[in-house]
Amino acid sequence: MVINTNISAQSSARLLMESQNLLSKSLARLSSGSKIVSPEDDVAGLAVSMRFDAQISRIGAAISNVGNATSFSQTQDGFLKKVAKALDRMSELAILSQDVTKSDADRSLYNQEFQTLSGYINNVSGNDFNGVSLFDGTVLNVTTDGEGTQAFAMAGVDLSTASYTNATSSSIDTAANALAALNVVKIAITQLASDRATIGANISRLSYTADQLGVLQDNLTSANSRIKDVDVAEESTQFARYSILVQAGTSMLAQANAMPQSVLRLLQ
Repeated sequence: MVINTNISAQSSARLLMESQNLLSKSLARLSSGSKIVSPEDDVAGLAVSMRFDAQISRIGAAISNVGNATSFSQTQDGFLKKVAKALDRMSELAILSQDVTKSDADRSLYNQEFQTLSGYINNVSGNDFNGVSLFDGTVLNVTTDGEGTQAFAMAGVDLSTASYTNATSSSIDTAANALAALNVVKIAITQLASDRATIGANISRLSYTADQLGVLQDNLTSANSRIKDVDVAEESTQFARYSILVQAGTSMLAQANAMPQSVLRLLQ
């Protein structure tokens, strides 16, 4: 029996330290909700998870871009609905001005409303969405993925084309002018129908893209969760195990430290 070197106590202290480290890591996992609290916990998993985090964030930004583009198109259509009503009324006024029982004085009253509606359409053509013109016909490239390599060319609508300006610059102050105005307003209505169909196609495409990005984001988030999120049930079991080991190790260390005292019996 020796006094200076207590191998049992040293071994017990080492094992207790290991159990305490494991208990601390388990506690950190449970408190953080992540099973990777330090790079050495899962080196490869951490690298993959970081890439997933960045990709998920980029996809979220792409979803935001698509959502804003959808709002842009919906705003366009909201204005064009009112333009459609204005053109419908202008065509109605053009017919009324051709009434043989109306005088030019009556037609001038119809023309006054006609010109007011023309001015409204001209004003609509100058509207913008967050500083981006709604109706200048520019094709807008909407980023549709998280890598910036794919884009959807969203066709624009131009209210300054001849189809519209011919209608808004006409008048119905005479029967002859009313007939000419009716023809150009009908052309404008046809063009407007085509433009609204284009906007509808844009919204439909953006809706599919948003759904696709949402599914991709969900799948990547699920994959990332399997890598870094802690299984609370499993980790709770490990925590209980390590806690018992720490308690047992503490008790055994106390017993090992008490063993050299038995040497005193030999000296009595």
